[in-house]
Amino acid sequence: MAASRRYKLLCPIARALDRIGDRWTLLILRDLHAGPARFSDLQTGLTGIAANLLTDRLQQLADDGLVEKRAGEYGVMLYALTPLGARTRDLLFELAMFGGRFEPDPEPRRPGNLRTIAVTLTAACQRVLEPGVAFKAALSVDDEMFTMNVADGRVDIRYAPASSPDVTLTTSYEPMVDTADGNMTAEEFAANHAEIVAHTPGKDAELMGLLGAAMSMFRD
Repeated sequence: MAASRRYKLLCPIARALDRIGDRWTLLILRDLHAGPARFSDLQTGLTGIAANLLTDRLQQLADDGLVEKRAGEYGVMLYALTPLGARTRDLLFELAMFGGRFEPDPEPRRPGNLRTIAVTLTAACQRVLEPGVAFKAALSVDDEMFTMNVADGRVDIRYAPASSPDVTLTTSYEPMVDTADGNMTAEEFAANHAEIVAHTPGKDAELMGLLGAAMSMFRD
């Protein structure tokens, strides 16, 4: 937020909003929780944002220490969360929980890519993860690939294909949203909208148990 538009209040909520209160800023952070991204990846996912506005928001996030630039493969410039930026995960999860209490607008736009899934699903799974659960999963959601790593009591979901997964889940975005919104049970989701292939025995049950518990959080 430009200095002239800051609240300039001692209140820590106001100080947070000075950094992340502008339109699109939280959605940029949301998508970067899926891993480093090119400018074009972010613009594609954030349906409706103008290039100059995205540039402005990314620069402000970098100035505030929430996002950094780094060189990717072949010298491609990537944007990534800093450790401070990564601390917005639980904030975004609570916003998702709150937002789920409202009906979506008529004919809502689908995101240009599904990086949006990563942050809320990671946070929800982290909160219900039971000791001893460990696996690597390949998640294919409408043919967009995610890697889900569960190990040492931590959950990490990234917008990238998985190498040598223990289990593969193929599904679609809308059934996931319907389940999170309470319009479908986790059992219905697993039976009718999830194709599961276990490469390591027993890991399919661990994955579906974790996802079912995570999705149920949004219906409480």
